[in-house]
Amino acid sequence: MAGENQTHVMEFMLLGFSYGQPFFFVLFLAIYLATLLGNSAILALVSLDPHLHSPMYFFLSHLSCLDICYSSVMVPKILTNTLRPQATISYHGCLAQMFFLMGCAGVECALLAVMAYDRYAAICQPLHYAHAMSWGVCVAAAASCWLWGMLDSAIHTLLASRLSFCGAACLQHIFCDVPPLLRAVCSNTCPSEVALHAASVFVGLSPFLLVVISYLRILATVLGMPVATSRQKAFSTCSAHLLVVTLYFVTANLNYNRPSSGYSLAAETLVSTLYCIATPMLNPLIYSLRNQEVRGALRKAVWGRGMPASPGSNA
Repeated sequence: MAGENQTHVMEFMLLGFSYGQPFFFVLFLAIYLATLLGNSAILALVSLDPHLHSPMYFFLSHLSCLDICYSSVMVPKILTNTLRPQATISYHGCLAQMFFLMGCAGVECALLAVMAYDRYAAICQPLHYAHAMSWGVCVAAAASCWLWGMLDSAIHTLLASRLSFCGAACLQHIFCDVPPLLRAVCSNTCPSEVALHAASVFVGLSPFLLVVISYLRILATVLGMPVATSRQKAFSTCSAHLLVVTLYFVTANLNYNRPSSGYSLAAETLVSTLYCIATPMLNPLIYSLRNQEVRGALRKAVWGRGMPASPGSNA
């Protein structure tokens, strides 16, 4: 388009909410409160219970912190917009929201891969586990995950800040994300699209492949165990993480790898809600239901007693 038709955008109109704002306000408020409560409980349990002072739960505490950040980046603004006649977000607010959203997504991909490697080291190489997952290694791995995600996000945000918009800037979404933003511009989107595809490979696909490889090795090791109780214990320590990984990568794939025809507005809102808002709420629920040590720590915290944690369930 001609350069004279390009304008400096001060705010975006978000078109994801066309009806049912009171219902969405109650729904998202309930999800947000459940997310804060569940993940804060995980953080408190990991901090206070000595049975949970291990690499597995150290990374779980980072996942819970990340899930709180994930929801807090989007849900408060969504709640505000459900109470307004027209949902909007400022230009700089949009870039900030997109930066933290993409950053959290990158961190979670890397963190889930590190958690899978931790389970691999514990089950497949138990004699070397203490050295492979020492305190220094865990801190360095967690810090690297956060740095990796934020650097990737900074690239996307920088490229997005150079985009030009024509006329009324409307996003077919309920919050700011790269795909809906690219559909609203009238300048060259090639750099942003290349960065998005590169991120899909290096930030999304690579950690996913590491998770798959780790669990294939775990599966081979577990099936080779001679005692059924050992196999059951090994599977029980992995089941919660495997459910979280499946939920996250399936919804992330639906959100960022869309069909060429795209989604309808309602379908896009649903997919994004599952990926960015519902998943952080479900993660602590999955861990509390599927993990015996977390259940025991929760009982102890609530009633002052509980089943003692299995001494070998971290290995």
